[in-house]
Amino acid sequence: MKSGVVAFGALVVAALMLLPLPVFAQAGQSVISMRTPDGHPDVSGVFTFRTLTPLQRPVQFAGRENLTAEEAAAFESSERTRQNRDLFDPETGAPNAGYRPRAEGGVLSYNEFWYERGIELTSDNRTSLIVDPPDGRLPRQTEAARLAAQQRRAYQEEHRYDSYENRSMGDRCIMFSKSGPPMRSGAYNNNVMVFQTPGYVAILTEQARQARLIPLGDTARPPISQLAGVSRGHWEGETLVIETTQFRERAGGATSPKMHLVERLRRLDPDTVAYEYTVTDPTVYTAPYTAMMPLRRMDGPLFEYACHEGNIGLYGILAGARNLERLGRELRP
Repeated sequence: MKSGVVAFGALVVAALMLLPLPVFAQAGQSVISMRTPDGHPDVSGVFTFRTLTPLQRPVQFAGRENLTAEEAAAFESSERTRQNRDLFDPETGAPNAGYRPRAEGGVLSYNEFWYERGIELTSDNRTSLIVDPPDGRLPRQTEAARLAAQQRRAYQEEHRYDSYENRSMGDRCIMFSKSGPPMRSGAYNNNVMVFQTPGYVAILTEQARQARLIPLGDTARPPISQLAGVSRGHWEGETLVIETTQFRERAGGATSPKMHLVERLRRLDPDTVAYEYTVTDPTVYTAPYTAMMPLRRMDGPLFEYACHEGNIGLYGILAGARNLERLGRELRP
């Protein structure tokens, strides 16, 4: 199966690389008039969406949508220190950016060389990527979703080493929150390529090499659900609107089959595309939420993300557990 997926991805990328280059605005014209050869707004390119702006607003910035330049510089500096793996001491847990100390099974897996989480906030110094609700926080989860999450955690604590099926999508290298949909900024591989043809838009994320081939216009949706949902796109003026439904429930419960995702891409200038998305999922959240982040042009190409289902790490997790069982030793969470 892996070879088939790789071959398909290579075919998509090779075909899309042959597309004609976009038509850019002439000097003095609005950058919004950037057009593809078939006349549609151009939102294509190779972009990074890394940023230190968190998805949810930190408690210390409650009620603050934006920071001053001085406040932003101080927060950026403290975050670069807090998250720096080269400064992390696994014996004491300091300075602690959520890394577990060695006494709790934590190890210093990657050093700072491997991270590209960004070094600054968004250009407007926003305190969260979430812009709605106004408090910059995810809406409350439904009671059913909270109960289901508790049950999943309890089951995972007891059975996480039983089978690969009990591991997360990330452990299995199938899906990651950064690749989405929707895309979210994270620790590394915050890069994406957007391609346009007369009838399709393709979005290829660097992490997991996930390629979404999105038809434009009113085309029939296949009668199946998928982990990344089923997407259809259309133009609303200068904005590309992508609606996605028919999600399969993902491990962890962050997505349910009732999730409805609307993504919007609009060219702001030759180097920037605004990316906005709204999630409506009445099974998981008590209200919709909307997030915004910039896609900033970068020099490509994307690097290969050589992670696949059945990777060495997953094999090592399960093989190590089986060996501890043979030795009669306890399996720690």
